Amino acid sequence: MAKNPLGSILEQNKLTGPNFVDWLRNLKIVLQSEKRAYVLDQAPPPPPEDITSEAYGEYLRHVDDNLQARCYMLASMSNELQRQNEGLDNASEILLHLQELYGERTRQIRYQISKELFRCRMTEGSSVQDHGLKMIALIERLTSLGVIMDNELYVDLLLQSLPPSFDIIKIYKDL
Repeated sequence: MAKNPLGSILEQNKLTGPNFVDWLRNLKIVLQSEKRAYVLDQAPPPPPEDITSEAYGEYLRHVDDNLQARCYMLASMSNELQRQNEGLDNASEILLHLQELYGERTRQIRYQISKELFRCRMTEGSSVQDHGLKMIALIERLTSLGVIMDNELYVDLLLQSLPPSFDIIKIYKDL
């Protein structure tokens, strides 16, 4: 990991299990900086029959990129997770295994956060700033888990969570 200065992100944030989403985001940052992130989605192709072909060069590049990504992944895991994944040859296989282990937990967390966000209501007389910060924190947590929603929807959620005294339509009618 010494070659890439971003590799220190992975050294400081080793995968332990519950931090899978954060670890994966950091791994993608490191691999994207090296233009190797594609190996997370693609297993190495079979070697081409023509050794002199351009396809063989692409094959070798993919094998090298996969090896580097696999090493980053294994080096940035807890010892137990290393033992569980060291027998897997491809970065994409390791990622799939980790998603099977920790992906469902992520789904449950996403559900709980989105439920809290959609049910969030400001009580009359409480601080608008505190309420807004709470909702922004929930939105940021969802974003960190890969949830993508339109910014206008976020604004609508915030506005509908305000008490009746903040009814925008009524305020405009009274003007």
